Amino acid sequence: MQSQKQFKRRFSFEFFPPKTDQGKEKLQVVRDQLAGVNPDFFSVTFGAGGSTRDRTIETVLSLHQQGISTAPHLSCVGGTREGISELLDLYKENGINRIVALRGDMPSGMGAAGEMRYANELVAFIREHSGDHFNLEVAAYPEFHPQARNAEEDLKNFARKVEAGANSAITQYFFNADSYFYFIDRLEKLGVTIPVVPGIMPIVNFSSLVRFSDMCGAEIPRWIRKQLEAYGDDKESIRKFGEEVVTDMCEKLLKAGAPGLHFYTLNQAEPSISIWKNLGISEREKIAF
Repeated sequence: MQSQKQFKRRFSFEFFPPKTDQGKEKLQVVRDQLAGVNPDFFSVTFGAGGSTRDRTIETVLSLHQQGISTAPHLSCVGGTREGISELLDLYKENGINRIVALRGDMPSGMGAAGEMRYANELVAFIREHSGDHFNLEVAAYPEFHPQARNAEEDLKNFARKVEAGANSAITQYFFNADSYFYFIDRLEKLGVTIPVVPGIMPIVNFSSLVRFSDMCGAEIPRWIRKQLEAYGDDKESIRKFGEEVVTDMCEKLLKAGAPGLHFYTLNQAEPSISIWKNLGISEREKIAF
């Protein structure tokens, strides 16, 4: 973990682009609440094969114009170099200077991956097209990508993204801090020393969490799963227990030198704000926890 302690702390919140006018109104309220803690940036997801492309653009530009740096997610699977170039130019023209560059998932019914198959190809293309204008975030998987052939290959895939020009990384969420520490140790041995910010998923709905985790390969430790199961439909107990578990993990991560936190908000403010308040993060503590 020594390599991570050298980096300045940064904190961010992730949204998905709303589908309806009601969803837009709700996101505006959530945005205003989260803006109150002065995060370093927001990020906005991009659907499989660019399926939310226009809504992502609209959401990114709207949030960015309200005064907090906003980073669009950009995936290459199912896309073309021409289409990605247009997006890069659009974002640059509108003052966007950070992008989360991802491989992305193949949307159902699409037969071909597109002109680029892997995130390192996307990173290299962005560098070729836009030089150093964008700070490029990439994904990291402390518990390893569910489609990776093995753990060693997954580490090499991550290193390729860094070699291609990634500045920093955001991890898939996890509930076992040791998986993050081990991942960082392995990267250090490979000589990879970019900031790797833990992705944090507040626990709000148990059934949704299980579904998300099964899809993305994030492990819910048995003791957490069993306790959540025991609460049944008691949403308040699930919320309180989840808040305590995630707060404790965040505190452990920050004290060990993690370079910040990235919250997967699911377009809700309160779960992330509660954890933030529990941690007592201030402007001063963004630098030294």
